[in-house]
Amino acid sequence: QVQFVESGGGLVQPGGSLRLSCVASGTPSQLYFMAYYRQAPGKLREFVARITSDGITTYHDSVQGRFSISRPGANATVFLQMNSLRPEDTGTYWCNTYPPDSHYWGQGTRVTVSS
Repeated sequence: QVQFVESGGGLVQPGGSLRLSCVASGTPSQLYFMAYYRQAPGKLREFVARITSDGITTYHDSVQGRFSISRPGANATVFLQMNSLRPEDTGTYWCNTYPPDSHYWGQGTRVTVSS
């Protein structure tokens, strides 16, 4: 059974950094694509970044150059390094497969960017 557990969120000032972690369970084929998504207050959930087990990455235009997704080794832990954070990055962040499977949404982790 696929399961994702996110952590690392918090309150940070604009321009600051956070690193999110996602520990996943599942088979290698199920976890080939792992991705982060986020939902800002009053908005729809959106794709943020994804990474394959081969290390190929893709980013939403709004985070390109500021966020970095990584997946060290062959394990099922994925990190999202978020730099130069902006108030519009505020929201709840989740990881899931790509495309996302509705059965796999976890609790997420809350990120608030505010002075």
